[in-house]
Amino acid sequence: MEKKGINRYQIELDNREVTPPKRDEAKEKVRTLVISGLTSLVLIIIIIVTLPKTVLSWNGLLVYASIVSLVIFLFVLLFRYFSILFLAYFYVTKFTVEEKEGFYPFISIIVPAYNEGLVIKDSVDSLLKLDYPNYEIIIVNDGSSDNTAEVAETLVENRQGKHSIVKVSLINKPNGGKAKALNAGIQYSEADFVLCMDGDSQLTPDTLKRGVRHFIDPEVGAVAGNVKIENRRKFLTDLQALEYIEGLNLARSAQGQLKQVNIIPGPIGFFRKVALRDAGYYSSDTFAEDADITLKILASGWKIEYEPNAVSLTEAPATLHQLLKQRYRWTRGILQAIRKHRKHIYNPTVNFTNTIVLWSMFYEALVWPAMNIFANLFFIIVALIYGMSSLIFFWWLGIALLDFMAAIYCIAVEKEEFRLVPYAIVYRLVFILIIDITKAMATVEEFLGIQMEWGKLERAGFNSNRIAESKT
Repeated sequence: MEKKGINRYQIELDNREVTPPKRDEAKEKVRTLVISGLTSLVLIIIIIVTLPKTVLSWNGLLVYASIVSLVIFLFVLLFRYFSILFLAYFYVTKFTVEEKEGFYPFISIIVPAYNEGLVIKDSVDSLLKLDYPNYEIIIVNDGSSDNTAEVAETLVENRQGKHSIVKVSLINKPNGGKAKALNAGIQYSEADFVLCMDGDSQLTPDTLKRGVRHFIDPEVGAVAGNVKIENRRKFLTDLQALEYIEGLNLARSAQGQLKQVNIIPGPIGFFRKVALRDAGYYSSDTFAEDADITLKILASGWKIEYEPNAVSLTEAPATLHQLLKQRYRWTRGILQAIRKHRKHIYNPTVNFTNTIVLWSMFYEALVWPAMNIFANLFFIIVALIYGMSSLIFFWWLGIALLDFMAAIYCIAVEKEEFRLVPYAIVYRLVFILIIDITKAMATVEEFLGIQMEWGKLERAGFNSNRIAESKT
């Protein structure tokens, strides 16, 4: 039954994405085996040639190699940490003291939803509390098999927002994935700016006002928001809350200083619509459409900034199995995005900015997890064999202290819960190591071309008090 005063229209939506090229998985497997074989052969030859010239004993060689590897690893770790902290400090300081008021363009909030019947109402209700005078909400039901369509239907009307009437629209479409759902909402919107989010996320009141101010700069094509964990108070979700604050948002602050954010998070991303058009809109040929659209926008010559005060609360995996499935998909999706844009890795003359961004993503996705796993295994084995087990303690203590200091800084900057700081003791040594092992497994399977499915996180629903409690 239709509500009074609501007009319903039939519209035709095209996909607005280029058909992805088909992968020749057999050829990729052969190439991987050939490259691995040649690399192994070269390493064996180097060892055979250089080993007879070594004057050290086997024991001495192993200990010497351990010391050199330890020094190199620590140097890389310290350089990475303090470079990120340095850039993040100046960026956060800049936007703490610099206010840009009076810019309130019309914005469309795109809410893609697939089987989000449990949380979609809370998400939309939270959007009506935004402290912004000029916006609309577009829900895109992507062929849900639960009651999402029925719940969303009850939300469609002109509703009272904090400052004005907010139009809530609904698009029902066959299931085609998040990328196509977002494209449908973007295509339906008549605004010059859009905010793309997840159907299970909720935004804090100042989000629109804080995020849109960056578009005063005509060179800025997109703005990444700040994602925080809503379902805390459990050991695993608290660790993820610390990870988002220290591991993800700190890095985005540093990238924001360079205006080269490498991944606009799915739960909150602001876009200038012309930048999306220049990039060819979202594509569904990777498992990380957010990383892919970010790289395409950068490749089109636009700058991407980060707004720490535009906050989206999201529900994190509550079990280890769900968490590892999520990180497995993230890793494979990022690798697919890197592979898709690999020409920028090989040829910096195409787009130098994208070359830098892609090499940093390559390092974070492949090199750093391998280094972390190798360092932990290698030093533990050497220490136990050669009676230097006391060094393991000091090795772990040094890294834990480094994370402890970084956690204090990040939590102070974001005015977060100080109770998360003690988690830094096990954050790097246990949590990140498990995540890096998952990344390594995902990397191997991606290069072998093993099939995978998207998978979906089971939702438990939101605690509506978290937004009111947010201090950002």
